[in-house]
Amino acid sequence: MEYLYQKVSYLKGLAEGLEIEEESKEGKLLLHIIDALEDFADVIDEVIEDHNDLEQYVEYIDEDLTDIEDEIYEFDDEGYYPYEELDDDYLDEEFDYEDFDPEDELEDELEQ
Repeated sequence: MEYLYQKVSYLKGLAEGLEIEEESKEGKLLLHIIDALEDFADVIDEVIEDHNDLEQYVEYIDEDLTDIEDEIYEFDDEGYYPYEELDDDYLDEEFDYEDFDPEDELEDELEQ
């Protein structure tokens, strides 16, 4: 973020070195543009700071939520792999989407 402030400072110094007068139309325009750029740099710096604060806050909420879930569900996820029980043949099967008809599947389920 510092680079934006450096660039604005450079432009201010350049405007002073060129002795741009605020009384001329062009001088007013250029000096106001430089001031606006400085305001933009300030706002961007504030937005980045607020974003970082919000990101940290969300991280804390996520950690708290994880603690609550662990306490409520008493779930130990070490060694838990839900797809471990499926055999390799099931995972390797090719599914034919062209022959799949959801209505037939629904009728089969309703008949059972």
